[in-house]
Parts: sequence; structure tokens; C-alpha cells
Amino acid sequence: MLRVKDWMSSPVHSLQENESLHAARDLMDLHRIRHIPIVDMDNNFIGLITHRDLLSATISELAELDSETRKEIDSGIPLREIMNTDVRTVEPDSNLKDAAQLLLNHKYGCLPVLDNDQLVGILTEADFLKLTITLIEALNEEQ
Repeated sequence: MLRVKDWMSSPVHSLQENESLHAARDLMDLHRIRHIPIVDMDNNFIGLITHRDLLSATISELAELDSETRKEIDSGIPLREIMNTDVRTVEPDSNLKDAAQLLLNHKYGCLPVLDNDQLVGILTEADFLKLTITLIEALNEEQ
């Protein structure tokens, strides 16, 4: 049986709740990711920031602020004010099919992977695309 730990992304890019909206935007842009788990000093998972959360918390482009002013405003918004704390998680040994059904049925973009409350990975839609490609390649080799 396939397990979450076999397909999750690890290590995970994460931030702490006292870091800013600007830090989250920079991390997402730099690593081309859409989800950032938020952890405490001991790497215990406490929340999640998504690209959609960033867009909701950001001042509209229509405000016509220069980039430096926008950066200053974003730097003053701590992630604890906008992070989601009611987040579904899975364990490394969870059944991969069950995790896929959670993503599909609830329209989640990711599932943080925790081992005793410690963030050890993240399972995203992109991880399932990698699995799909691997399976397609295996099928093609059989033909």
C-alpha cells in the first residue's frame, strides 16, 4: 500500500507566526510554492498560509501604491493574523489513497504531514501529478 511518506515533499519551506506577509510573499515567489505551513520555535505545526490568503490580505493593485509602500505595509502584517488554524493534516504512514480523497472531496490544495505535531512534510496536488506521471511512464513501458 502506498503511504503519504512515499510521495510527500520534504523538507518543507515554513515560516513562524510572527513573520510577515511580506516574508510569505517572498518565500512563495522564490520557491514557486502556494502553501506555507506555519510552525512554532519547536517546529510544531500551528497553521497554514496559502497563496489565496496572501491575495486576500494584500492591498489591491487598484490602490496605486508604489512597491516600497506596499512592501512596508506587508511587512507590518504578522502571519498569525491571517493564517488558517483549522487545517486538516495527515501522518507520514497515512494511506495515500485516503489523503487523495481528502484533497479531492474537500478541495484542499495541500495536506501538512505531521509526526507527533512536528511538521515533517507536505502533500500537494503537484505530488499527485508526479505520481500520475510515474504511473503513466510505467504503463508505457509495459506496452
